[in-house]
Amino acid sequence: MIALIFPGQGAQTVGMGKDIVEAFPIAKDTLAEVDEALGQHLTRLIFEGPQDELTSTDNAQPALMAVSMAIYRVLAQGMPALQAKVHCVAGHSLGEYSALTAAGMFSVTESAQLLRIRGTAMNEAAPFGTAGMAALIGGDWDASEQLAFDAAQGQVCVVANDNAPEQQVISGHIDAIERALALAPERGFKRALLLPVSSAFHSPLMASAQPKMTDAFSSTPGQKPSWTLISNVTAAPVHDPAQIRALLVEQIVERVRWRESIRAMKAAGVTLCVEIGAGKVLSGLVKRIEPEIETVALNTPHDLDAFIQRF
Repeated sequence: MIALIFPGQGAQTVGMGKDIVEAFPIAKDTLAEVDEALGQHLTRLIFEGPQDELTSTDNAQPALMAVSMAIYRVLAQGMPALQAKVHCVAGHSLGEYSALTAAGMFSVTESAQLLRIRGTAMNEAAPFGTAGMAALIGGDWDASEQLAFDAAQGQVCVVANDNAPEQQVISGHIDAIERALALAPERGFKRALLLPVSSAFHSPLMASAQPKMTDAFSSTPGQKPSWTLISNVTAAPVHDPAQIRALLVEQIVERVRWRESIRAMKAAGVTLCVEIGAGKVLSGLVKRIEPEIETVALNTPHDLDAFIQRF
């Protein structure tokens, strides 16, 4: 069984998806649809940068979804049997919106507009330069939680992502994150590095964004998805649109339970995870969590052609 997985923020790079857009008209049309939905030439920013403007939350979120959906539509066009072969979908943080767009809950236009609202609300919740996130490599969940607690010192510093064994991400005020980075070596972590994101996702600092997304969903409730979503918040399958919307609002401040999500897929019989979007980060995490699951990352026209020919 196949699971489709979609990357989140941090995967953005200038030029992502350009060769696919140049090779496939449906991919070019998808990015044009996002440009029109936002009233912005986002495609130019994706292909030409600058990187710091692309990394800004309000741009990175719809941009990553746009690239994922451009790739997904090429895949769906070339593989008519895809619908029947997919067991579930999942996305890392904003990747859940890409996953749900692929599953038909939201249109590309709706998803772009929702992510612009989400990204803007997150920027406003913790303005650029005041908050951040850092990856911790080589420690377990308990060690990461203790490090975050000790670094907080009255500020916000929490474990935001449980990505894989010995890989967690912390999120909070930038001063607290910097204290955690300084403490990490003496706590036995192999590496600790600041992530290329512009805010403190999946932390209490994002709470003011939640009511704004609740309001956004009231006018964009979405359709019942054609595939089950493995939720970031629960690491469990969900299919009901109302429950999905509630979990998307919770997800803004709750941690991403990626390690548990992949294990839930394995338990359900998933044997192949197909990463759709920029980079190959999620494929690497899957191999660390469940080595028996095959992974394929679709980043180039060759990747797409080779995968479609398999089926």
